[in-house]
Amino acid sequence: MYRLNIKKLGFAFGLTGSLIYLGCMIVMATAGQEGTITFFNSLLHGLDTTNIIRMDVPLIEALFGIVQTFILGWLIGACIGAFYNAQIKVKR
Repeated sequence: MYRLNIKKLGFAFGLTGSLIYLGCMIVMATAGQEGTITFFNSLLHGLDTTNIIRMDVPLIEALFGIVQTFILGWLIGACIGAFYNAQIKVKR
């Protein structure tokens, strides 16, 4: 079995999460409130997001959000890599 590079896997997870966050920002910027609600209602299997969609997100809050998403994604990816590597039997 191959060992995973923990830092690279963490980076991949963090970057993927950040791209998803950026995609959400693009949907909100281009679709407007009704389009955003429709998009997320269909994405979440009909869950009504009308009361939780907030369109007046300050830019600094969005930047903090993308950084936090990257950090959480990195930690999740690093944990998965570490747990995976811990299960591999090392031949000595």
